[in-house]
Amino acid sequence: MYRNPTDGCPHPPGAMFARWWSPLSGWLAAGLLFGVASCWGLLAQAPELSHLEMTRNEEGLLLDVAVRFDLPHTVEDALHKGVPLYFVADASLYHNRRYWRDRRVASATRTWRLSYQPLTRSYRVSFGGLSQSFDNLNEAVTTVSRIGRWKLAEPEQISDSEALYVEFSYKLDTSMLPRAMQIGIGGQPDWNLLIEKTQRVSGP
Repeated sequence: MYRNPTDGCPHPPGAMFARWWSPLSGWLAAGLLFGVASCWGLLAQAPELSHLEMTRNEEGLLLDVAVRFDLPHTVEDALHKGVPLYFVADASLYHNRRYWRDRRVASATRTWRLSYQPLTRSYRVSFGGLSQSFDNLNEAVTTVSRIGRWKLAEPEQISDSEALYVEFSYKLDTSMLPRAMQIGIGGQPDWNLLIEKTQRVSGP
């Protein structure tokens, strides 16, 4: 028989274990739920390619792309402190050859610059020589994450007799950030926004 020295009453070992395990199990359950919630939050924020459609017609090969992501807090904070962000989409069309290295038929790159204007509290997206302002960040991010009728190849560059595929990538290009900042964010996962996808080109 086990005797608890604090109260002088005899207790079996099982009762003592139950008294010790009850609060501990609550802590463990809370920690487990917090861990699951944290992991779920990370998964929910992970960038993804929500849409990639290829169209072959008299204009050539056209891409329609939509990417879904949320800016991490550290990235958004840098944006609000005056650091412009650069998003880059790359697409390459390849001819799949059986006995030779695959031949790149065509390629295209699109770069957006996202900046914050503190005086007007607005966001500006620049692409090429064009700029557009937005009142909130969600609208600006939507603009830099969607491409419609993006021309990748001319009609004479594609053939029905060839096996073709497209390699697509989308990223937050940290190489365009100030040099000192590039060193400071090295290895931080919040800045590693990268999506890659390979898809076969179907017939017209």
